[in-house]
Amino acid sequence: MVRQVHGAGVVVADRVGHLGDGDAIVTVTPDLPIAVRVADCAPIALLGDGVVGVVHAGWRGIVAGVIPAALDTMRSLGAGDIRAVLGPCIHAECYEFGAEELERIAAELGDGVRGTTSWGTPALDVPAAIGAHLPDVEHESACTACAGGYWSFRARGDEERQAVVAWLES
Repeated sequence: MVRQVHGAGVVVADRVGHLGDGDAIVTVTPDLPIAVRVADCAPIALLGDGVVGVVHAGWRGIVAGVIPAALDTMRSLGAGDIRAVLGPCIHAECYEFGAEELERIAAELGDGVRGTTSWGTPALDVPAAIGAHLPDVEHESACTACAGGYWSFRARGDEERQAVVAWLES
């Protein structure tokens, strides 16, 4: 695991233990589980030829480029085609977002990231922002804030977290 800092850092794991700061972990080491934890941010699992990765993608990390950084690192380790799966995260209907930040993100990733909350205010569509970097991403459609069974810091102040865990089998 890493200490997640809402940035674009990618750590290449070759051993068990705390591996420093970052928001993505990749490995080519068989049978070495890697994990990131999330509450409302997006958990992403990445699988390439002989390389696996996990990404913690909050809005700051998305803007900082954590997803392209993880993909680039995986490709540098030999991954060709990379399959991506997005887990449960907060969705636009529950994610009120400041107009200034939303404008900045939309300028970079396109207007598809704009959403509206269920109460009518501007929102960030996190799955759409992920899709701007990973157009063929498979995703779990649950919203952590309003679907049952998920922890949400934003909606309820939950301190617990979901985790995405991945590994290569030997």
